[in-house]
Parts: sequence; structure tokens; C-alpha cells
Amino acid sequence: MQLHLVDATYELFRAHFAPRPPVLGRDGIPLSGVSGLAEQLLYLLREEGATHVGAATDRVIESFRNDLYPGYKSSAGMPPELLAQFPIAEAALDALGIVSWPMVEFEADDAIAAAATRFGEDARVEKIFVCTPDKDMAQLVREDRVVLWDRRRGLVYGDAGVREKWGVPPTSIPDWLGLVGDSSDGFPGLPGWGAKSAAAVLTRYGHYEQIPAKASAWEVPGIGGSRAMTLAATLRDHHDDALLYRDLARLRTAEDGVQIRQTDPDELRWDGAPRAEWEAFCEEWGLDRLRTRPHRWLED
Repeated sequence: MQLHLVDATYELFRAHFAPRPPVLGRDGIPLSGVSGLAEQLLYLLREEGATHVGAATDRVIESFRNDLYPGYKSSAGMPPELLAQFPIAEAALDALGIVSWPMVEFEADDAIAAAATRFGEDARVEKIFVCTPDKDMAQLVREDRVVLWDRRRGLVYGDAGVREKWGVPPTSIPDWLGLVGDSSDGFPGLPGWGAKSAAAVLTRYGHYEQIPAKASAWEVPGIGGSRAMTLAATLRDHHDDALLYRDLARLRTAEDGVQIRQTDPDELRWDGAPRAEWEAFCEEWGLDRLRTRPHRWLED
């Protein structure tokens, strides 16, 4: 079987900000995000042939990472009409009969990491598609068995694709992000460290712990002399920051306490939408345009 693990929060954001006429529900409430999320999931099931799907959501934007670093991404400044769609999106997933993982202490990315790690060990699982373009999720890639799928651009990244795109193996992605930063998550990285220099050093050494403290000991093609000395000094002077940023970028799994109730990958099978529940959801929120979109009903 093949599993498709969807970052529903990403799809919600993407649909809400899409440059097209807004979708309004009952009493004029903005529901572009919810509508777009539902459409994308149904397209995944119908046109793209997915059979086993899990979708992760952020019930709240804040997570334990905000306690680690106050500058980490939060709901501050987010449009209230977008935040209001979060619980409705969860209700849409339930009404469609899609397995969902709403996160509170952890993030949607962590739920996907927990699922990919758990089900990736099952011999019945041929392939896992992590459906998001977010670069921090590239750390989950394992050869061509667990891959990152940017559905919007039609790009799939296996191990070789991650190395080509970001310059490092999947296991070094947290270290790479710790050095270069991640503006979408709100942490800056280290001064002077860019994507290319971080990739060159980590391709050689893999993780911070293996990088020699003295630049004179570096064996990194294209980086030497004063450039190496500057980078080494920055890493040494900002070592604690680098460790913190890497920790923010590292995805958590069940070993860290992320709870997903499914233990068998076949529990992610989608056999159809429960007609009564889906029609009731569409009626409640004034989304008549979606009422007949499911191509398969559970009772059929």
C-alpha cells in the first residue's frame, strides 16, 4: 500500500490566500481555506488515486517550540478570518471520513513525522508521500520509500532530490536549517552562514558535533582560509544558538510523545465519505458547492 500524509494546515493557508474569488459560507463567513482544503483532499483521492490518507492540522498555532524560543512563529498578526477556519477545517476532515491528527502541544509537522516513522517500518507499506513543499519536512525522506511531494509544482523529492535541492542529505536538514534559519518558522540562523556554505560543510561532516572546532582542520572543498576561519568562529561563538535552532527544526515523533492513535497503516484507508455527515456539514456551513463533490460514499 501507499500512504499519503497531508499537511492540512499548509493547504488551509494556501487556499485562504489563493488569488481567486473568496468562498463565503453561511452568513457570509469566509471559508476559502476550508473549501480549498476539502477540494484538494478530494482531488488527491479521486484524480491522484490515493487510497490511504492521513491529514495533520494545527488546532492552535503555538506549540512547545514557542516555550523554547519566544520568536518562534505564532498566531500574532494572523487574519482572524483565517484562524476562525481552523476548527471548521477539522470538522470537514471528520465529515469526509479522513483520518486526522489535530495537534495542540506539538505541530502538524510532528504528527506527520510520527506517522511516517511508525508506518515506514511496516513491510506492507510500499511508499509514503509526505504531501507538502515545506523544506523542514525533507528530514523525513528515506531513499525513495518516504518522499516529499510538492503537489502544486508536481515535484517529488527522494534522497537524491533532497541532496540536489538543499545540498545535504535528509538527516542533515535540521542542522542545515539551524545554520541558515527558517523565516517561515521565525528563527534566524547564524550570521554569515548561507545556504551554500552550510551545505558544503554539512555534506562533509553531517552534524555540528562532527565539525572540527578549528578551521585549520576543515576539509571542505571551496571553503578555506579566512572564510573557513570566519564560519568556524561564528559557529563556536553562537554554538548554543545553533543547537537551539536545530532543536526547533527537528521534527518530533512518537518517541517524543507525539500521539497518533492509529497503529496499523490500513487504518488510514479511505473507503468513502459518510454521506449523512458530509451533507450535514455542508448544510451547517453553507457549502452547497461541495455537497456532491465526494466521488465515493461510505455506504455505497
